[in-house]
Amino acid sequence: MTTPITPRPLAGHAIHLLGLGCMGMSEFYGPSDEAESLATLRAARELGVQHFDTADTYGLGHNEELLGRFLRALAPAERAGLVVATKFGIVRTKGTYERRIDNSPAYIRAACEASLQRLGVERIGLYYCHRRDPQVPLAEVVGAMADLVRAGKVAALGFSEISADSLRQAHAQHPVAAVQSEYSLWERGAEAAVLPAARELGVAFVAYSPLGRAVLTDRPPEEQSLAEDDFRRALPRLQGAAGAANLQLRERLAARAAELGQPVAALALAWLLQRQPHVLPIPGTRRQAHLRQNLAACALQLPDALLAELDALFAPGAVQGARYPDAGFAGVETR
Repeated sequence: MTTPITPRPLAGHAIHLLGLGCMGMSEFYGPSDEAESLATLRAARELGVQHFDTADTYGLGHNEELLGRFLRALAPAERAGLVVATKFGIVRTKGTYERRIDNSPAYIRAACEASLQRLGVERIGLYYCHRRDPQVPLAEVVGAMADLVRAGKVAALGFSEISADSLRQAHAQHPVAAVQSEYSLWERGAEAAVLPAARELGVAFVAYSPLGRAVLTDRPPEEQSLAEDDFRRALPRLQGAAGAANLQLRERLAARAAELGQPVAALALAWLLQRQPHVLPIPGTRRQAHLRQNLAACALQLPDALLAELDALFAPGAVQGARYPDAGFAGVETR
């Protein structure tokens, strides 16, 4: 059954239901093909996608530069309809996953200038604090970000992996356009506090990894030969007994998708879109074929019985193992 696509609000724009996470085009998921990545970016825009998500830490600047090449090839009118989101706060050394968090006002200003240069834009559509440093008062972080808005360098502010309490405090000081957290059938922790807080405040909730690091697709990681530098090798949810149990859950989802004649990804995303009307998923892909599978979700209307079945199959706590290794939790607020 199909349903009309209704845009959802983000940073002052009415945009397509699905955005595009660009991280994997530069890092974390093994080697990528720049030509195919650029072709995927172009295809996404042609298919109606308006929300493109990156960060300064993805490929240590490479991802912003890649997105900048895509943006520069567009006419001004074409760029005007897009929401380009990037982030600051995670500082890494090339070749390592470990990171430190920097939320100092001086760093925020410098990071913004560097992102503007790499993206080739005069103003960032949505600028996130990627992770929080608890040693820097939240009011100082929001103040420095608000200064960027007043200076015309940033259009709207966001926070990633922030707690519900911090979101309320930040929003009281300056409007927060979006909060970004991992959310999917595979990871439902946001339902406890952050998701309801965002809905109450009228803040868009941007769901990253809505396909569970590709587990909720037609080609889950166990069926791929993961590159040595693919960070999924370190994810507890894909290791040992936990990984085996989690992939069994995925098989049951795949069986239901096959019955419907739909890609696994489309079913997983359709569940999210119907369950959470204020959520904007940003499934990441670097291939046009996968992009089209994801977009198929927007035309699906799942029966209530199937939604309830998926709710129960992936009930909070059903997926085993932590969603990150220890290093990945740096700067993540959980309260």
